[in-house]
Amino acid sequence: MPRGKKYTAALKFIEANKVYSPEEAIALLEKTNFVKFDPTVEIHFHLGINATRADQMVRMDMTLPHGTGKTVKIAAFSDAGDEKALIGAGALIAGGDDLISGIEAGSTPINFDIAIATPAMMRKMGKIAKVLGPKGLMPNPKSGTVGDDLLAIIQELKGGKFEVKNDKQGDIHGMVGKLSFGAKKLADNLQAFIHNVNEARPSGLKANATFIKSISVCTSM
Repeated sequence: MPRGKKYTAALKFIEANKVYSPEEAIALLEKTNFVKFDPTVEIHFHLGINATRADQMVRMDMTLPHGTGKTVKIAAFSDAGDEKALIGAGALIAGGDDLISGIEAGSTPINFDIAIATPAMMRKMGKIAKVLGPKGLMPNPKSGTVGDDLLAIIQELKGGKFEVKNDKQGDIHGMVGKLSFGAKKLADNLQAFIHNVNEARPSGLKANATFIKSISVCTSM
């Protein structure tokens, strides 16, 4: 299959089979970028875990030094009647039984990135688990998206907190910012991301096994 001109031009800057330092990789991001918008800088980990084993799963919350550059859209499910306060704090949409009913009926669009809920509302959200679950949007106590103080959770999420977990292939995909952040901020975020993943080495992985097999960075296009 023939490649496009931009792909071919970008490829000229990259040496096949070379392992680049984080600083070298970040420098290449600008050279290989041919889009007119500000692209997201992605990071991809190929891990040496068995994703079918519960004791080798990787899941954590993370906050990067300079954030991700992404504006997170939050849906808040609350039983406290504090919808106005939650929206004022930054939630895209907030509600209780009415919000659940709207999603169940299909009249409320699922245009949010993350859902948070009080424990009382979690007991009612089984009705929409089949809708939110496949999209990875069900609140989960382990990911810090279930709690009594939804205002505090919104503050954390707006401050850049996000969840990282391995996929079915045992790999991790995430973002370390926008290309416009510049080399210094991207390097800080990249090193922080790598450090956090290293710290999350699962207990079920043998001591002599390689946890992180490779790391790649690229822009979103």
